Amino acid sequence: MSFKKMRQICFMTHKCFIDLKGVLLYYGGPNPPENQILMGFSMRQSAGGTRPEDCDGWKEAPSMKFDPKTLEHILDNLREGVIAHDRDRKIFFFNKKAEEITGLSRKEVLGRDCHEAFGAPLCGEACSFCDDGQDRGRSEYPSVLLAQNGETKHIEISITPMKDDKGRVTGALASFSDIAEIMGLREKASRPGPFAGIVGQDIRMLRLFQQISDVARYDYPVHISGETGTGKELTAAAIHSQSPRAAAPFVPINCGALPETLIESELFGHVRGAFSGAVRDKKGRFELARGGVIFLDEVAELSLKVQVKLLRFLQEGTFEKVGGEGALSVNARVISASNKDIKKEAAAGRFREDLYYRLNVIPIHLPPLRQRKNDIPLLAAHFLSRAGSGAGDGGKTGEFLISPEALSRMMDHPWPGNVRELQNAMMFAIVKSGGGVIRPRHLPMELSGPGPAGGKRRGPLKKLDAEIVSKALTQTGGNKAAAARLMGVSRATLYRFLAARPDETGE
Repeated sequence: MSFKKMRQICFMTHKCFIDLKGVLLYYGGPNPPENQILMGFSMRQSAGGTRPEDCDGWKEAPSMKFDPKTLEHILDNLREGVIAHDRDRKIFFFNKKAEEITGLSRKEVLGRDCHEAFGAPLCGEACSFCDDGQDRGRSEYPSVLLAQNGETKHIEISITPMKDDKGRVTGALASFSDIAEIMGLREKASRPGPFAGIVGQDIRMLRLFQQISDVARYDYPVHISGETGTGKELTAAAIHSQSPRAAAPFVPINCGALPETLIESELFGHVRGAFSGAVRDKKGRFELARGGVIFLDEVAELSLKVQVKLLRFLQEGTFEKVGGEGALSVNARVISASNKDIKKEAAAGRFREDLYYRLNVIPIHLPPLRQRKNDIPLLAAHFLSRAGSGAGDGGKTGEFLISPEALSRMMDHPWPGNVRELQNAMMFAIVKSGGGVIRPRHLPMELSGPGPAGGKRRGPLKKLDAEIVSKALTQTGGNKAAAARLMGVSRATLYRFLAARPDETGE
């Protein structure tokens, strides 16, 4: 690497300016450097330019002379990794801390295209390394890095364009720190967390965790919104587990899973003889949740008639069983959720406006997975670890790894089914790969490659083959429902497959 480039990197990371003769002219730290070693000054705190006169607080320093070897030593003593590449994305600098964090040696990366060396998720859509020479200024964001040993590391990355004397972009410089190590997040991720199994370290999820902690202390109603598969029930359970009601029951019910004729009885209970088949008294979910929390998932699916009874409970804390005459009083916190916008449902007349205001006292919105893609490697590792501990093949954890190519496909996928779709994809990949390294060909059709001509993808039934089905049935002991879940398809899809191919599957 040229001495000029070394000077520029040293300036951008250390706030020091070295002339062409190697003499230290300016230094941006609080004190002049001692023993020609400058440590701990972050690129993110520097001005990011190449002229000291453009920077506030710069000062003359005692004359010191630095040769290329000394400059390299300076950069190797940083507490953060430093990578630099040219306009063609060829890496020409890689310090020792970068080696430590990534698990890659200089010999393995120098001269390589950064996409080839790191790939997704480090090279995400926000990464300035992917700008092909465009000057978009400095960018900072959290990201994740798949280390050489398969470990997912959470990093804080800052990227600044490198320019020549005429201001033309000549490459990019990235500085990154292992924030998981600093904040102790690895230790937290290695044991059950305080949020009922919610996995995530994206900034949006960290804000969600703080919000959960804030609202858990109070008994006000909470309404959770978000797309299907974003983890609404997990969030409700997390609020319960952090609340003073944690020792009391958490009672969930999917309001859209039962017909109108049954949902009222399921929620509020019934007395003997209330209707045909009511041979004895039955407690409803509200009564079962006494002292605890009732979680009403898909609350927008409730009929207007049942909404009236729910409104009464929220207002007075009482309800009547179906067929009953006396009012029952129950102390239970209500948390509701819906993948529909209940405000719009109320405006359309499909949801009571007064009930909307009663439920939406504390709103919580869950981000879709496509908005927190930094969590994809973490979630995938979580699901693979769970599968490895009880999915056969010796029942060992850490048995499944994801190749960088497969992870890149996963990072590019929009995940309309969110975390649930990702979980199903990992189950599918486990069955298809048979253990070991998961590659793109092991992923479901939506992720494994382009679809057939015309842009149409094959339906779920055609994603199955006899080998996949056989492995799934073996791992689940012949339980078809469990095998269908493992492969990420419906039971009906599996039954149709088995009926159409009895010879191939041994049926």
